[in-house]
Amino acid sequence: MDRRRTAPVHNLRSLALAVLVFACHDELIPAQVRPMGGGGDAQGTAAMSALAAVDTPALVRARTRMVNEQIKARGVRDERVLAALLAVPRHAFVPEPTRAYAYSDMPLPIEAQQTISQPYIVAIMTELAQLTPGEKVLEVGTGSGYQAAVLAALGANVYSIEIVKELADSARQRLHELGYDVQLRRGDGYAGWPEAAPFDAIIVTAAPSAVPAPLRAQLAIGGRLVIPIGESDQELLVITRTAKGYEQRNVLPVRFVPMTTP
Repeated sequence: MDRRRTAPVHNLRSLALAVLVFACHDELIPAQVRPMGGGGDAQGTAAMSALAAVDTPALVRARTRMVNEQIKARGVRDERVLAALLAVPRHAFVPEPTRAYAYSDMPLPIEAQQTISQPYIVAIMTELAQLTPGEKVLEVGTGSGYQAAVLAALGANVYSIEIVKELADSARQRLHELGYDVQLRRGDGYAGWPEAAPFDAIIVTAAPSAVPAPLRAQLAIGGRLVIPIGESDQELLVITRTAKGYEQRNVLPVRFVPMTTP
């Protein structure tokens, strides 16, 4: 979720530890693009919602560099994931004052004093979900809608839950204006979306102290849950539901903000 603090991750644990950066810590966000106070958030929301994103050749080149230099070079190999990241205009999901940084290797502030995660963390979690077209995925933590848009660009049937009303409302409008078909509602991510279950994949973008039982239960057989777990020490997990139970794979250490409830 865009509220989180994340460390870049990689398929190889040793490389992940070597490049570990707490990507959403304030000191890594340049002062000129830090979250705005007061009326700035409302202005940023309005700027984002006007199909801000006319996709110019310069923006396409910047997005291509982002995919090649920040994502592919770090080990993300799924060509469909790379194509989705190349297709989704990240600059449409950030406020106008920070749009010049949209394709930089950093998180950026959005409304409600939250952030959009750096592109790499979106890429690696998407790759771990192993989605194929037509599969149903639940995202817990919509933020500005960027991750949901990437999932939709993969051809998945996307359901997304956001606990912050301001974010839920603005993301719903933005995704609609940009033409992404996402079912979105405001709610408690711990509870999942039981009436839409089972899901082929669930991506959680904030860290609970333990895996929420409702999310495990809402996985289809063969479904993958990609989730950070822990408090001060956190680990990114992939939990796969099998006919006999659940299999867990620890991917690498990460740093996310805690998952909250209403």
